[in-house]
Amino acid sequence: PIFVCDGDDDCGDASDEEKCSAPTCGQHEFHCNDSECIPALWSCDGDPDCKDKSDESMERCSRRTEPQKPRCLVSEFQCGSGECVHLNWKCDGDPDCKDKSDEANCPLLTCRPDEFQCGDGSCIHGTKQCNKVHDCPDYSDEAGCVNVTKCDGPKKFRCKNGECIDSSKVCDNVKDCKDWSDEPVECGLNECADNNGGCSHICKDQRIGYECDCPSGYKLLDKKTCGDIDECENPDACSQICINYKGDYKCECYEGYEMDPASKTCKAVGKSPYLLFTNRHEIRRIHLLKSEYTQVVPTLKNAVALDVDVSTNKMFWCDLYHQKIYSAYINKASDSSQQVTLIDSLHSPEGLAVDWVHKNIYWTDSGNKSISVATGDGRKRKMLITTELNEPRAIAVDPHQGFMYWSDWGGQAKIEKAGMNGVDRQILVSEHIEGPNGITLDLSNRRLYWVDSKLHLLSSVDFNGDNRKVLLSSHHHLGHPFALTVFEDRVYWTDLEDEAIYSANRLTGHDVAKVAEDLNNPLDLVVFHEQRQPKGPDTCNMGTLPNGGCEYLCLKAPQITDHSPKYTCACPDGMELGPDMRRCAISNTTTTTPTTVATTTTPSTTTTTTTTTTTTTSATTTLPPTAKTTTPAPPQTTRSGRITEHPRTPAATSTETTSLSSTSQKSTSTHTPLLAAVAPNSIQKESNANLSHRVPILATVVIGLLCTGGYLVWRNWRRKNTKSMNFDNPVYRKTTEDDDDEIHIGRQSESIGHVYPAVSDEMQKKRGERGVAL
Repeated sequence: PIFVCDGDDDCGDASDEEKCSAPTCGQHEFHCNDSECIPALWSCDGDPDCKDKSDESMERCSRRTEPQKPRCLVSEFQCGSGECVHLNWKCDGDPDCKDKSDEANCPLLTCRPDEFQCGDGSCIHGTKQCNKVHDCPDYSDEAGCVNVTKCDGPKKFRCKNGECIDSSKVCDNVKDCKDWSDEPVECGLNECADNNGGCSHICKDQRIGYECDCPSGYKLLDKKTCGDIDECENPDACSQICINYKGDYKCECYEGYEMDPASKTCKAVGKSPYLLFTNRHEIRRIHLLKSEYTQVVPTLKNAVALDVDVSTNKMFWCDLYHQKIYSAYINKASDSSQQVTLIDSLHSPEGLAVDWVHKNIYWTDSGNKSISVATGDGRKRKMLITTELNEPRAIAVDPHQGFMYWSDWGGQAKIEKAGMNGVDRQILVSEHIEGPNGITLDLSNRRLYWVDSKLHLLSSVDFNGDNRKVLLSSHHHLGHPFALTVFEDRVYWTDLEDEAIYSANRLTGHDVAKVAEDLNNPLDLVVFHEQRQPKGPDTCNMGTLPNGGCEYLCLKAPQITDHSPKYTCACPDGMELGPDMRRCAISNTTTTTPTTVATTTTPSTTTTTTTTTTTTTSATTTLPPTAKTTTPAPPQTTRSGRITEHPRTPAATSTETTSLSSTSQKSTSTHTPLLAAVAPNSIQKESNANLSHRVPILATVVIGLLCTGGYLVWRNWRRKNTKSMNFDNPVYRKTTEDDDDEIHIGRQSESIGHVYPAVSDEMQKKRGERGVAL
């Protein structure tokens, strides 16, 4: 009866769906003429969703002056409460909308007759029910089962029909098993007496038959022959290094680590490790050994991504509110005057990674769909990857091998890798992944770890994308994981739903522990210890030429083979490497602006006008600090070909300039007394003629400048009086037409997420007076 009137044709002739009462639609649903229920937002959207197309009927939709514009992308589903979630999250058994409309009106999943239906609707094979193994995610397959009598151990004998009798009743000339399998013809026969039963090592005679066995450190290969056990084939056998011996194995540690005699695990040598993490408004520190909890950076606006350079004791962070990247020495970071602005004019920087060997920084920007690199002082920068990125999130680098790794949760979620110079791009993980948030690298053991906030998983793969392993699957401990890091034998992660930091064994996923709780939106986190950033040679400064001889950026190249280059040079956006592959030249795609230069020759009476074509990357005009630039101006190039670097500004400086691509040069006209004495009348006539031609041109130029200035003033006034903020959510993108006061970021905004308060008019005014562009 549960299959009758469930909306599915189970009989094949649809007879189980006949004579069914019309379903009652919900508050946010539209009732089709054929009794089907669909979300109300789908009505009159230009796409028929009812089977009878009644949601797009002329009678209903003609009443509207214009069709309702969809607010979500084609690849997204619009919730009844206004959010946009991935389309493949609809009807997946996990509610993602606030009103759970993505799980409404979903067809009931029916299992085959030989399958068992779990409590969450999924199906498993019928033989897996009551097999003492939890095969259903909700463990419903083992609920209500009667434990079968165990028949294990030397004192028990299992008959062939499944009965269990005492082993003393075997071969006692009494048929205790109903199938008489306890009294076979082998009773009383000692097979081990003849050639050790064919066993290579140990033969054990039993009441019925015999079995071969092996000494410690060996295993049976073919039920008779013993072979050495390679314990090192098990990746969890040792913490770091495993050495196999015949019949035994030994664990050792990498340089910089020591074996703990108590736990037999490798412990890092050096100072006490501690965690640094962001919670939007602060950066805090937790000592892993002392359990001390302190504040490092106070009063931040919206700090999300975080990384460190252990060798210089520096920390770097991204602020989504200011759309900038900052740095500071950790012991001075609490002083705002010591916080330096490295990169500005960003969109939505969500991931950050420090190359501690070559002193560069890498970041992802989900706003302009890019991955960029800059020098550690922020003076030189370049976008490395700008194609086939949907929602780039976290990023991590391996400066020794020259690879960077990043997660992308958009459309087709995936984890990718590429050289730190942007070449050799490839996909590592693209299957069974939906919401990859944080990623981290275990350089010692060459594995990548990530958390999936949609599937509630903690997983790892090697650096080639092979040997994938799920360490932990838990809605409780992985409700909404955001970031993670690895140190020694533990993996640490932040969870927005529980507002806590957890840890677990990085090899098995066992021994889950709560490191800290009640943290108020913990986001990114890193471990500060020298072994997290092993030292290596700076290949860009190993030779006689500084910066590898590169005019602009020197980037580590991926070490694919022994013959791979150690580094390559790179140029700023809009420029490319010249023939020597070191110096930069104007890109062929750069626009050329004709510039007219008027010159007057003194010995002659003829005034000549020479037209030259000047290629400019940026001719700047400094305006009052009223508008914030959305795209950084590329470095300027002088006539000599030198590149002007991006200036570094302290965090306290908020004045910004607007660069206009305009070039103006004044033409000068020189009249000598000699020319006036020789031909005064002709010169006067020529001057009058030239003046009559120049007056309209000058008037046109003046009018154009006035219009341009008026437009800039109007645009600045409009920006100052407009409240807006765009942020691409790591889980879903929320439309803000119905909520101007705040933006909620998270899977379920009631329990998790980041709330961005709207900027008040008074704050806008104050920022405008200080020259800060909102």
